[in-house]
Amino acid sequence: MSVDRVTATEAALELIARLVARHGPLLFHQSGGCCDGSAPMCLPRGDLLIGDQDVYLGEIGGQPFYMGAAQFEYWQHTHLTIDVVPGRGGMFSLEGPLGVRFITRSRLYTPQEEAGLAPARRGPAG
Repeated sequence: MSVDRVTATEAALELIARLVARHGPLLFHQSGGCCDGSAPMCLPRGDLLIGDQDVYLGEIGGQPFYMGAAQFEYWQHTHLTIDVVPGRGGMFSLEGPLGVRFITRSRLYTPQEEAGLAPARRGPAG
């Protein structure tokens, strides 16, 4: 059984499609740092250099999603669902001017799901 580490709600997928149409390819990064770092940031692809301290979790809406390695240590046993809610998020995230923000909802994996997880990999998606 193949298990996704990150998925997105329909509302998030619709917003991602709007942002891709406006800005081109995107990437998501959740760092756990200050300034809303525990929320996913949506950036134009190429505006953030992905390094060995970033963990690739998968794609949402065809766009890669990364998490900082330190935060991944805390979240590695949880399935992440990216959603969208009204409000302002991080000042650099592309959805901010639209009056909405991406948020991360999480739940623990079941033992069966955890057994089906592929090992997480660090660095840029290949």
